[in-house]
Amino acid sequence: MSRTPYIAVILFESTSDAPDYVPMYQEDFVLLYAESEDAARKLAVAAAKEQECTYRNEQGENITLALKGIVDVNRSLTDDLSNGGDLYARHFRDYDAYRRMEPLLGDNPL
Repeated sequence: MSRTPYIAVILFESTSDAPDYVPMYQEDFVLLYAESEDAARKLAVAAAKEQECTYRNEQGENITLALKGIVDVNRSLTDDLSNGGDLYARHFRDYDAYRRMEPLLGDNPL
């Protein structure tokens, strides 16, 4: 069985022991090669668990990055990525909610 490219969407939460810290969320899109969607999902969980950590920031506060969930695991839209191609697409209906969530659209800067 050949290995196929999959894209995993992984959600992390960043918290701190600082009293005024506002949690932040990080969405990672990870390229994985696996024989099946189930195998790709297992790889996604393992990769996400490796990213979990606690560290001390410049202000001396403990910051914890923890896996919040695997949002999606799906085959890449392009099987041969050697020359580039479409990786992943998702669809939604509520643009206003997306705009409020997405800091790069300007309504909610980090």
